[in-house]
Amino acid sequence: MARLGYPPRAGRQRGGEPATLAHAILDRAGGAPRFMVAIAGPPGAGKSTLAEAVLARMLEAGETAAIVPMDGFHFDDIVLEARGLKPRKGAPETFDVAGLLVMLRRLGAREADVAIPVFDRSIEVARAGAAIVPAGTRILLVEGNYLLLDEPPWTELAGLFDLTVMLDVPLEELESRLVRRWLGHGFDETGAMDKALSNDIPNARRVVAASRPADIVLRS
Repeated sequence: MARLGYPPRAGRQRGGEPATLAHAILDRAGGAPRFMVAIAGPPGAGKSTLAEAVLARMLEAGETAAIVPMDGFHFDDIVLEARGLKPRKGAPETFDVAGLLVMLRRLGAREADVAIPVFDRSIEVARAGAAIVPAGTRILLVEGNYLLLDEPPWTELAGLFDLTVMLDVPLEELESRLVRRWLGHGFDETGAMDKALSNDIPNARRVVAASRPADIVLRS
């Protein structure tokens, strides 16, 4: 894929620069009726924040666009408990990748009114059919940790995206952000640190070590 004037992976852009990224996406999309962008990165990298900022700029420009979150395909806690994976919730093994693949293929085919699940962080549960993507929505910003993970079954997602973006954040900064996230969820400092170091940071390292190269790399 073309790199839209951005340097290769060895030379990274600083900051999310939503307006610049939005312009790059629209430039690449041209007149395509459907253009799917993967926004990937480790937990705490700021994927959702970036996607929302880019979406706002798309809508301001009169473009039709929507965010499609990978997190809607979290397995329910009941499934995770049965599989012994509850402590690893959020790891690659705790997602319905096959379901995600089917949805992305439907979106790529521009089926009418595709229902997508959305993960509700207030109750830690994925809500099925929580949003609808109409066939006329041109730009889809698909965001999630493992969209570029070069491990089966995630490798089946390769080739589904028209443009891929990776957020690159130093692990020290990720740790600080993730601890603050868990503090915001009501954990004390010890509990927040344990949540970040026992699961989030190992997942972050996995994303960094085992993801395919992206077309655009944004450094925070």
